[in-house]
Order: sequence, then C-alpha cells, then structure tokens
Amino acid sequence: MTFQWVLSAEKAKKLILEDAIILDVRNQIAYLLGHIAGAVHVTWQQFSQPKLPDKGKLIDNINVLEQQLGTLGIFNHKPVIVIGNPAHNFGEEGRIVWMLRTLGHSQAAFVDGGYSALVKVGVPTTWGFSHNQDGDFVVQRTGLWEIHRDEIKASLSHQNFIIIDTRELREYTGSTPYGEQRGGHIPGAVHFYFKDLLDKDGNLLPRDQIMDKLENLGIESSRPIAAYCTGGIRSAFFVAVLADLGFTNVKNYAGSMWEWSATSAINYPLEK
Repeated sequence: MTFQWVLSAEKAKKLILEDAIILDVRNQIAYLLGHIAGAVHVTWQQFSQPKLPDKGKLIDNINVLEQQLGTLGIFNHKPVIVIGNPAHNFGEEGRIVWMLRTLGHSQAAFVDGGYSALVKVGVPTTWGFSHNQDGDFVVQRTGLWEIHRDEIKASLSHQNFIIIDTRELREYTGSTPYGEQRGGHIPGAVHFYFKDLLDKDGNLLPRDQIMDKLENLGIESSRPIAAYCTGGIRSAFFVAVLADLGFTNVKNYAGSMWEWSATSAINYPLEK
C-alpha cells in the first residue's frame, strides 16, 4: 500500500498515537509557545546548501544528511509526520516531506491544515523544546521527484513537458524580492501560485476543485511536470500535493530561480 503524502488531522493523530516521528517547521517562537507533544523543530535550511545561488539545493554530502536526520530521530521504518502553519508560511512542510521522499523515506507526509488542525482533533500539546532518541535513517536517494537545471533546459523544446511557476504573480512577471539575480519566469512556464491550492484557513481545497484548477491550465497527470519557485520550497509543497493526488511524473526543481537566474541569460533564458 502506498503511503499518502498528505494526511488528514485524524489520520495523523492515529499515527502520532502509534509513535510516529513528528517534525514541526513553524517558526521557532510559535513552536516554543506550543507544539504537538514529541514534535522536534526543524527548518528546511538545515538540510540545504548554505550560500546562494545553491541555497535551494540539498546538501551534497549524504553522510551529513544521514547524521542530521538521525539526530532528529528519523528511522527508515517509522512514519514521519510534518507539521506546518500553511495559512502563513512558504510550504516548508511540503519541502521537508519532498526531501525525505527524495532521500528514500517512503512514509513521510504533512498534515492538511497543519498545527491548528491537530489541536482541533485533540492531539496533546506541550511547550519548550522536545528531543528524540537518535534514529538510524539511511539515505537511498531517488530521482523520482527531483529534476535539475540542465534537465529543465533540455525540456524547453519538448511540447509535452509542463513547467509550473509556483511563486506569486509579481515574481512570475519579473519582481525579484528574494535575491534572484534576474527576474521573470522560465520560458513557457505556467503560473500556479502554490497557495491557490488552499482555502483561507490553510486547508487544502477539495480534490475536485484542485483538479479543476489544474485542468483549466492544461496541467494533466499524463504529462511530465516540473515545478519551481525561488529555492524549491513552495514548489516542493506543490509537488507533494500533486503526488498525493496520484500524479506519477511530477518533479521539484530545487535549484529554482536562485540557481537559474545566476547563470547565463543566453543559456538559461527568462521571460517577463
């Protein structure tokens, strides 16, 4: 049976009561003031390269990743539940789930509605810091859900390939608010802001509504899809949702605009 990428609060509650590992990606102040009992605070930056233009890409050293994930208490055989604040963040929970899946963890998922949804269904909370015993996670990286810059470049001439820009419209049209060296979007990219998957409270829209939005833009599950943003965070959330909906050929470009815009405009063009 395939483990879902996105879980309802009720399903997550059941797994939490069965000793799943819990990661909380909300900002540290919110975490300290109240978090699900047993949840460990993480950031996507812990597992990514430290400097631009490679800041969106995962750390290359597998040993470092294994050590960091082991310290968080990640085991290959235990489900990992990731909690965010989807109404007010950048999809960090999707990034962590995408990362774990890409590194070979088959039971990583985020909670639809995040922390507040779990509180509503009565999952116990605490405050301060929580720590886990060390885990035994072993990286077995897969390319199923990631794509790299030159693969994107090569795909630009393939009519069947869909590239999706998951940033705000102002970024798609040329604004550079997060340190991109050039503005615009990858040629031919379809714009779908990642938060258009959510309602005002941060819950995912019903499946049929999401599918209608995708189909209206020509985004079909039968076609290969790549998503990007600034550093592969918002796009990872988007990829996680589509993977949960059954899309089997959808990939995140982690380098995203930080990497693409830092290279030659001739070889890696942008449109406005």
